[in-house]
Amino acid sequence: MNTDQVKGAAKEVAGKVQQKTGEVFNSPEQQVKGAAKQVEGNVQKNYGNAKEDIKDAVK
Repeated sequence: MNTDQVKGAAKEVAGKVQQKTGEVFNSPEQQVKGAAKQVEGNVQKNYGNAKEDIKDAVK
């Protein structure tokens, strides 16, 4: 597991929390920001997964 995978997963969780907070406080802006952070985290996690796959393929 590399840092991109960990940071990506953390961003996904933070985005989910932010989105739910936006729902609780009826803030569409926070909901959108949370959803965007989830996407960003997912992309970073997938990038980390790809790096690991390449590293494993080279071995």
